[in-house]
Amino acid sequence: MSFKTKESKLLLVLGSFFVANAILSEFIGVKIFTVEGTLGIKQFDISLLGVPNLSFNMSAGVLTWPLIFIMTDIINEYYGVRQVRFLSVLTAILISYAFIVVGAAMHLTPSGFWINQNINGQQVNMNAAFAGIFGQGMWIIVGSVIAFLVGQIADVVIFHRIKVITGDKALWLRATGSTVVSQCIDSFVVIFIAFYLNPQYHWSWQMVAAIGLVNYTYKFIVAILMTPLLYLVHGIIDNFLGKDLAQRMIKMAGRR
Repeated sequence: MSFKTKESKLLLVLGSFFVANAILSEFIGVKIFTVEGTLGIKQFDISLLGVPNLSFNMSAGVLTWPLIFIMTDIINEYYGVRQVRFLSVLTAILISYAFIVVGAAMHLTPSGFWINQNINGQQVNMNAAFAGIFGQGMWIIVGSVIAFLVGQIADVVIFHRIKVITGDKALWLRATGSTVVSQCIDSFVVIFIAFYLNPQYHWSWQMVAAIGLVNYTYKFIVAILMTPLLYLVHGIIDNFLGKDLAQRMIKMAGRR
């Protein structure tokens, strides 16, 4: 099979970015950063549901998750619900495969010269660092994959239903509306599975709800701010496809 048509080339590019960003999110997500510190402002001291000293400490995976949801909405717009569902299931399988390969790599016996190295003036046990960075717990992996699939299903369903009501108008409403709902689901599902159901942790439901709300607040704001990027990508694609072909694809996607 060759990708000769504009439609097939576009799907290859969108699908590749979709999968790549999802896998990247999983692996960079082990780093927790402070939003306030990154912006150079004082950390918030929020008390919520009886949980004190909350601030915007986020997984680095939030860097690429907004792009995933933009890709989701764009693919849904031009190719329909079935294509998004296929890519979502495929991505979940590839994420699981990536963790299996990483798990196998962690069990390889390290070479002696590689273990202890000097990194930026500090002695680092490279094998321990490798395990610490890539060795995410099974509960976190399962929670992340399930949250991804549930969030994606919610996103495509809400996007399609809003489109049925609004037609081709109000792209911002169906894209941003579906994203803010799916991000909410994703935020709470992953925390619930990884930290509430996980017997290694003893998080109360108040802790899950409070941290989930803080995380979702950040994601909600980012989703709103990303709306202009959605229109930019939409315009680039329309220009690439041509107005007639773009409209035909959008019309056909609405029937799928």
